Amino acid sequence: MSRTPRPDAVDEHGRVADRLHSLAIHLLREVRVEDIRSGLSPARLSALSVLVYGGERTIGELAAAEQVTAPTMSRLVAGLEKDGYVRREPHPEDARAVRVGPTARARRVLREARTRRIRHLLGLLEPLSPDEWGALRQAVDALESCLTGR
Repeated sequence: MSRTPRPDAVDEHGRVADRLHSLAIHLLREVRVEDIRSGLSPARLSALSVLVYGGERTIGELAAAEQVTAPTMSRLVAGLEKDGYVRREPHPEDARAVRVGPTARARRVLREARTRRIRHLLGLLEPLSPDEWGALRQAVDALESCLTGR
């Protein structure tokens, strides 16, 4: 059952949501500087991330996840395959489709990139007090619950 929030709560919640939006963009830009060391473009890293952390997909599913067209994703996947980051396999239920999955090389590159990002983030958060870390943990738990339903 949904409740209609009070107008003053909408304004306050809106301001918090606006700040969170801006901070999320700044935070991602800040840690993204570490991705240069992977040697892959942001588009390639993003597509590989979907495959490494989300599992095999068809070209169409991967294109939808990345919000690009299927022809654009086909070109991206062709380059990733040529460079040894993905492999294509026949789709088990659709003879016209293929499944794209990450190789061990892709998993290693993504794991290393994620480790660099997390280290960078830890450096940014180092000045937080124990109480602030507790508050951050609670905020992350709340956001995770909203986004994943857990």
